[in-house]
Amino acid sequence: MRYEAPNSLDQAVALLAKETGEARVLAGGTDLLVQMRTDIIDPVLVVDIKGIAELRQIKEEGGGYRIGAAVTGAELKEHPKLKSIWPGIVEAANLIGSTQIQGRATMGGNLCNGSPAADSVPALIAAGAKATIVGPKGRRDIPVEDVMLAPRKLSLAKGEIIASFLLPAKPARTGEAYLRFIPRTEMDIAVVGCGVCLTLDAKGKCTAARVSLGAVAERPLLVAPAAAALVGSTVDAAALQKLAAAASAACRPIDDKRGTKEYRIKVAGVLARRAAQIALERARKG
Repeated sequence: MRYEAPNSLDQAVALLAKETGEARVLAGGTDLLVQMRTDIIDPVLVVDIKGIAELRQIKEEGGGYRIGAAVTGAELKEHPKLKSIWPGIVEAANLIGSTQIQGRATMGGNLCNGSPAADSVPALIAAGAKATIVGPKGRRDIPVEDVMLAPRKLSLAKGEIIASFLLPAKPARTGEAYLRFIPRTEMDIAVVGCGVCLTLDAKGKCTAARVSLGAVAERPLLVAPAAAALVGSTVDAAALQKLAAAASAACRPIDDKRGTKEYRIKVAGVLARRAAQIALERARKG
């Protein structure tokens, strides 16, 4: 195996594009190194992107925030403004593993690991975040929900890297939240995850919403019918019931040791309702 640590995106892209064998990007390594140790993967090239300054920054842009793909969960939590503006994003990123893991794990790596149960991904989708992808043909921006196609399968072409995530300018009276259900109290893989983002008008009526589910399909889902159940309502009990039903209806899970299909479908509705209630309270304060 060859290890490279470029100091620019151009160098990283060139290394990945040129390699004819299996190549992997190392952002935090919390998934990659485990998979290499257990012989799940055996890359001939590992490209460490931690030394690329552009990927290690959090900065304001266009009224929103651009977060480098190699920024850690711990760094997100310590940012002076980000946690107060996008609490659901920061909370989701800091559900990845233990405190020690959060000092290494990144949202870029969490997405590119290709797990439908990734915690930060539904939160990013609900927020309307876009991924900036850099490759041999230049840069392109795509919605986060379009990055993962199936387990371990991404829409990235050869030589492409996710460089950053762009969180849009957050409208007034907007709140968001992410919740997950796990078998243990911490450090486990989600049975179901749910992100909700909603906006209220001055009278308390929901004018926009996005709902995303994780661990209930082959990829994280953007659930438009669940969001539609909230829009036009005051996010009252009737709207929340419709939201829960739409979230459950969108699920297409598998049975595994963490839960049955039926259990995941039920939990998805419950989590969607609870996450919406947290987002509602945050929107009222915003």
